[in-house]
Amino acid sequence: MTSLLAKTRRDFGKQTKKLRDAERIPAVVYGHNVKNMVIDLDYKDFQNAYSAAGESSLIDLTIEGEKDKRLVLVHDIQRDYVSGQFIHIDFLQPSLKEEVEVKIPLVLEGEAPAVKDLGGTLVKNISEIEVKALPQNLPHEVVLNISNLKTFEDRILARDLVLPKEVTLNIDPEEIIISVAKQTDVEAELKAEIEEKVEEVEKVEKEKKEEEVVLEEAPEKAPAKTEAKEKK
Repeated sequence: MTSLLAKTRRDFGKQTKKLRDAERIPAVVYGHNVKNMVIDLDYKDFQNAYSAAGESSLIDLTIEGEKDKRLVLVHDIQRDYVSGQFIHIDFLQPSLKEEVEVKIPLVLEGEAPAVKDLGGTLVKNISEIEVKALPQNLPHEVVLNISNLKTFEDRILARDLVLPKEVTLNIDPEEIIISVAKQTDVEAELKAEIEEKVEEVEKVEKEKKEEEVVLEEAPEKAPAKTEAKEKK
C-alpha cells in the first residue's frame, strides 16, 4: 500500500503562499464520524503517491503527532489553472465497512485487428468506469484486452469488463466502452463537427454585427423624437 507523511497545518490565509513556496501542499482530511483535520504534504511525496494510488486506491496516511495511521482516498484535487500544479488536496477517510462509489481508470491491453489489419480507428468512449465496493476492495485500474475487436461491428460493452467479485459495476452494462470505426466515418464525423463550430461562430458574428447596427442607428433616431416633442 502507498504511504504518505503529513504535518498538521498551521499556516492559513495569506500564509498559505509561503507553504506552497516551500513546496508543500495544503490539504484536508474528512470522513464519516471523522473530525476534519487540516494538514500539509511534501509536494513530491504526494506526486509520487498519487501516481501510484490515483483516486481509487487507499493510501496509508501518517499525520505527525498521531499514533494511528489513517487509510484515505484522494477525493478531490485542485490545480493551478496556468501551471497545472497541485494547490490543494481533499482526502476522504472512508469507513471500511461501507461501500463507496469511485471512478477506476481503464487500461488497454493488446492490439485490435480491426485497427491493425483493416486500417480502422480505435474509438474509446469511456476512459474510466464508475464502480461500487468496500474501500479495501477497490482495484487500482481495470485492464481491458482489445484483441477481440476484429471487425467494425465488434464492440466491447461495460458488461464485458472483468471485475473482481467484490466490485460492482455502477454504469449501464450495455454502454459501449470501445469500438473501431472506419477511417472514412471518422473523417466525416470530424468534418461535421468542424462545420457545426463554423456555423456557431458565424451565427455569433452575425448577431454581433446586428447589435452594432442597432447601436449605431440608435443615436440618430433619438434627436428625431426630441424634435417631435418640441413641435408639439
